[in-house]
Amino acid sequence: MDAATMKPQHRPFSIKLWPPSQNTRQMLVTRITGNLTTKSIFTQKYGTLSKEEAEENAKKIEDVAFVTANQHYEMEPDGDGGSAVQLYAKECSKLILEVLKRGPAKKEEREVLVSEEPAASLNKVFDISKGPRSFIEASEAENILGPLKEPGNSYTKICFSNRSFGPEAARVAQPILISMKDQLKEVDLSDFIAGRPEEEALEVMNIFSSALEGSILRSLDLSNNALGEKGVRAFGALLQSQSCLEELYLMNDGISEEAARAVCELIPSTEKLRILHFHNNMTGDPGALAISEVLKRSPLLEDFRCSSTRVGTEGGIALAEALETCTHLKKLDLRDNMFGVEGGVALCKALSKHAGLTEIYLSYLNLEDEGAVAIANSLKESAPLLEVLDMAGNDITAEAAPDLSACIAVKQNLCKLNLSENELKDEGAIQISKALEGHIQLNEVDMNTNSLGRVGARVLAQVVVQKPKFKLLNIDANCISDEGIDEVKKIFKNSPDLLGPLDDNCPEGGDDDEEEEYGEHDGDQHDLESKLSNLEVNRED
Repeated sequence: MDAATMKPQHRPFSIKLWPPSQNTRQMLVTRITGNLTTKSIFTQKYGTLSKEEAEENAKKIEDVAFVTANQHYEMEPDGDGGSAVQLYAKECSKLILEVLKRGPAKKEEREVLVSEEPAASLNKVFDISKGPRSFIEASEAENILGPLKEPGNSYTKICFSNRSFGPEAARVAQPILISMKDQLKEVDLSDFIAGRPEEEALEVMNIFSSALEGSILRSLDLSNNALGEKGVRAFGALLQSQSCLEELYLMNDGISEEAARAVCELIPSTEKLRILHFHNNMTGDPGALAISEVLKRSPLLEDFRCSSTRVGTEGGIALAEALETCTHLKKLDLRDNMFGVEGGVALCKALSKHAGLTEIYLSYLNLEDEGAVAIANSLKESAPLLEVLDMAGNDITAEAAPDLSACIAVKQNLCKLNLSENELKDEGAIQISKALEGHIQLNEVDMNTNSLGRVGARVLAQVVVQKPKFKLLNIDANCISDEGIDEVKKIFKNSPDLLGPLDDNCPEGGDDDEEEEYGEHDGDQHDLESKLSNLEVNRED
């Protein structure tokens, strides 16, 4: 079955082929769905499924195949993942044939595929986070952690989030964690000391750190614990013993300059790190300098989040320079910092190295036109698979629209565009709209708070409403006249759920003057839309 045959692409670097990205997994689900619904030698023999049933089965097939291949990969973690990819494809092909042979089923008869692998995978995760957020004392810890003491348990991931451990409960957990640390691969200790006095919290962190020291983890989440430098160092034994970490989460942890330096100091190796999240900390420029050193040691990094960390121009430049070494980056989130124009210009050099980038979040960085243009021009020549572009709240005006439009025009995989809270006005909105005309994957556009008038809103609405996958247009908090609102609503009359609310629109914001300037009062043939009807967006040959 050609749709389920996955051949690893040749890459110039020696990198892990496993696990596949979420985009790759979704792509495979789509291909499996096609195998179950379109004409082939197998469907001619066994028949096809309805689209709904095919999609349902495709998701199950992919999930079963992924679990099987991932278990195989875990037994050979030092390999490149090639054999896991082959097994992934083989399992998909086998299960596709099984589903086709079984034929269509009534909705009430649909069951999970005969393989029991998904159920088995559930037994690998021990999670106590689902209940109400509360303290956990020693007696409850004895009870609730009981399954971890069972001989031969197969748990490889523990999640203690949302329950606040005191020293006594931590001492109950300590011998249990020591006994099973060799099998653990993922540990989630986010938000597990909430409401505890500092002395108690540090004691708990030290207990857990010593218990898990020496484990070989792929993923560690210490978010939402107000660590600060003391907390980071309390986890020193655990952090220093990790050399195979692929995912590290330190969000909302009070990571200051000193704490950031401690992180840089205590993690001995980040060579395998793929995900690093530092959202909502008080890192500042000095802390960003320390984090940039971690980035320089993380050549395989795919997902970096350093949003809302109080980083200014100096720190932004340092991070940008360090990101040049992360050539496998797929997702970059630097939102809500103070990079300024210089930081934006520095970042554009790094972006030219990120051919695999699919999501980029650069809102509220004070980029202004100069920084936005530099980034747009850099992205235009790189990141051909870009799906998400977020540059909201950067004081971008219509002056930057031609460069932004040229960049957007060549991003044919673009799904989500957020340019809200800028000053693009009608002129910029029309140029952006024309750049989006051929984007069949587009599902969301946010242009709220851009001083749009009737003309810009109408042109944008006319372009996006035709998209087959479109879900939401947000043009609220603009200056659209009442007539303009009626026109937009008429455009969306067959799909009103695709148009966001317009409650904060201000029709008195100068819309009429702009329409008069472009002859709106003489008819639609001479408005701004008409004046820009021959606008060409430059594309690369």
